[in-house]
Amino acid sequence: MVNPEFDVRRPVLVGETADVFLQRTQTILRNEGINPVVTIEFAPERKGIFCGLSEVQTLLSRILPETGSEVWALGEGEAVDAKEVALRVRAPYGSIGLYETAISGTLSSSTGWATGARECVDAAGEIPVVAMGARNIHPNVAANLDYASVIGGCVSCTTILGARLAGVTPAGNMPHSLPLLMSDTLRAMQAFDMHMPQEVPRIALVDTFKDEAEESLIVAGSLREKLRGVRLDTPFERGGVTPDLVKEVRSRLDEADFRHVEIMVSGGFTPEKIRRFIDLNSPVNIFCVGTYIAKSSLNPFTSDIHEIDGRPVAKRGRLPGVTLNDRLDRVM
Repeated sequence: MVNPEFDVRRPVLVGETADVFLQRTQTILRNEGINPVVTIEFAPERKGIFCGLSEVQTLLSRILPETGSEVWALGEGEAVDAKEVALRVRAPYGSIGLYETAISGTLSSSTGWATGARECVDAAGEIPVVAMGARNIHPNVAANLDYASVIGGCVSCTTILGARLAGVTPAGNMPHSLPLLMSDTLRAMQAFDMHMPQEVPRIALVDTFKDEAEESLIVAGSLREKLRGVRLDTPFERGGVTPDLVKEVRSRLDEADFRHVEIMVSGGFTPEKIRRFIDLNSPVNIFCVGTYIAKSSLNPFTSDIHEIDGRPVAKRGRLPGVTLNDRLDRVM
């Protein structure tokens, strides 16, 4: 994976997205001349796939002093246990204290998304999963969602920025609006073939107007070897995508000698639904998952000071001093 270039927005850097009590604490300590070196540890509420470190490192590179600070962490995409210290920062409090909110929030959301993606990937086994969750979340964090989905194991995602951050090629064929606006699926796919670069896979959406198997055969008969695949996204009002529907489309394509055409499925897929398709030997080539990953529960991260100028401290209920974790590597 390439080194992602996350955009740390000005409101984050100046602390406008921080809890206001952190701003007030900084003001008080600055006026009192207090700025000790602290060790802050971040740990998740439950186990999952650790994600968000790269974005946090981008922030830390902007705020920490060049000397006198250390950052230790698990690797991006590693499994993390409940309450396991995943990130440790040692730095002057004046440089790090304001950003506890941003760091915890980044890790909480990203780890939750990556974990949801991994659940789908594990259910799919050897069959690739593409993340399509961007339309279920605010655009300011859609790329972060897509990045986390790839960290969780998805082979690609649908937003350009998310794919760039994750170092993959964005995946996507056509929305229902294209055949609707052109009044015909075949005409839409022919236009797609005419105007899209050759490196863009020709994958037709085949549930807009006619029977899915019928539209698949019509498009395959026109594009032939150029057609990479078809996507089934049958709405729930029509029964949704089912294992039997996939088997029928596969059978019809094979019978017409279009065995090279892959079948991509989308529409309300969850780990449970994916497993049902796998158990029934449904001939799916690619699963597309959107809503399940986007709405995956965040994994709350706690942040606690465990040392002040080398002296072990902790609030009640937590153990003073650095928490031992030999899985952490120094990353800054």
